[in-house]
Amino acid sequence: MNIKSAVFVTSAVQPSQYPAPELPEIAFAGRSNVGKSSLINTVLGRKKLVKTSSTPGRTQTINFFLVNDSIYFTDLPGYGYARVPAAVQRGWGPMVETYLKTRQGLRAVVVILDIRRLPNAADRELLAWLAHHEIPNIVVLTKADKLKKGKQALQRSLIAESLSVAPSLLTLFSAPTGMGKRALWTAVGRIL
Repeated sequence: MNIKSAVFVTSAVQPSQYPAPELPEIAFAGRSNVGKSSLINTVLGRKKLVKTSSTPGRTQTINFFLVNDSIYFTDLPGYGYARVPAAVQRGWGPMVETYLKTRQGLRAVVVILDIRRLPNAADRELLAWLAHHEIPNIVVLTKADKLKKGKQALQRSLIAESLSVAPSLLTLFSAPTGMGKRALWTAVGRIL
């Protein structure tokens, strides 16, 4: 996709703060520090649209970005080991679940996993929850550049086995090299 414009629209913690649901949306979810913000910036061809941080748990709201005036990309808070107060982290679950259950324009969730780690219980629960609610997902394995090709293939197979899916359904991605950018856009295009 040719990106002509990509702008931050708003941050939200409840439905009354969401933009009007007039356009399709693709949400991005993953563990804290999995490279979600870097992935979105790379896919959109922007360096600093989505704030990146080496500190887990920086995204604490649902952030909406308008792409080409025709689609929303929605950055969800990371889950997992974020160093934020427990009360804040407990609040993310209901906030994200409300978004996922009620957002009319939601077309799919890009579930982001670090290729260097096998999916944990939270990753599997998210995928099972999406399947139960019949919300399509696209699984992307980030940080592929951190592994050599042979190790990438092995990890992809191990992750696919742990998720009971074909390895071909897992997109390898690298923000520094742009690997997987076209494949992700192709997957998004099929869903849209």
